[in-house]
Amino acid sequence: MLHFLPAPLLGLLGSVLLAVNTLFWCWPLFAVTLLRILLPLAVVQRACDRSMAFIQEGWISCNKVWMQVLGNTRWHVEGAQGFDYQHSYLVTSNHQSWVDILVLQYLFNRRIRPLKFFLKQELIWVPVIGLCWWALGFPFMKRYSKEYLARHPEKKGKDLQTTRRTCTKFRHNPVGIFNFVEGTRLTPAKHREQQSPYRYLLKPKAGGLAFVLDAMGEQLHGIINVTLHYPKGSPGFWALLSGQLEDVVVLIEQLPIPTHFIGRAYDQDEAYRKEFQQWINALWHDKDVQLERLHQQHP
Repeated sequence: MLHFLPAPLLGLLGSVLLAVNTLFWCWPLFAVTLLRILLPLAVVQRACDRSMAFIQEGWISCNKVWMQVLGNTRWHVEGAQGFDYQHSYLVTSNHQSWVDILVLQYLFNRRIRPLKFFLKQELIWVPVIGLCWWALGFPFMKRYSKEYLARHPEKKGKDLQTTRRTCTKFRHNPVGIFNFVEGTRLTPAKHREQQSPYRYLLKPKAGGLAFVLDAMGEQLHGIINVTLHYPKGSPGFWALLSGQLEDVVVLIEQLPIPTHFIGRAYDQDEAYRKEFQQWINALWHDKDVQLERLHQQHP
């Protein structure tokens, strides 16, 4: 609607609208969080959970409005559309940009339960929004370098323990558990450093998904496998704020959860660990082929 305005003005408007939207919804969220802490009764907890979901979906809906008003994005969405709001899903995607998160929220808001992302622990210090993520129960993961783990082997597997602990909290509530399997955004430098065997992807990390299945496998209705492609190249967050996100190509697949993966211990069963890693690698190989096709269809 307003995409004819200069990009710097649109970017300023987008930044203000995002900030105002976040501040508007954070206060009722913090009030509900305080009530949840002070009254740890089952009936109160359930009411607070419903209120928090409403607040998160309201924040996303308002973001969708300013994205539509400021931009002129063309959405090319292929694949599965029918999802059950009353069930839990495990959602995964390739990771190219900070824009990915708002794109995924835009696509799945009120179609499945609000997504809970796995976030780097440092992001809890992002002003206001970091506290909102904490209040909503987003799992924060501590990343350790190989050198640090070599000096402190007792820290190995802490992320997987956090995953299991988080999923246990959602065992009796429908939820959308989201995990970027690559663990970080794709860049040419990271791709070279990893010597990734894929053309458009980094190597997948299987542990996070495996622990979600271990903790919630019987509760999950299926896996939603998302493939994202930006024909103009990986966009920065400013491109979204300033209405310069021109095309977003999305392929969505709903996959069944292999029944023999449920109830298995990834960190204790070596045969299962190898089998699961092979399954993830095959999934990533197919995603790389799909991205090749999307690059050809939307050059």
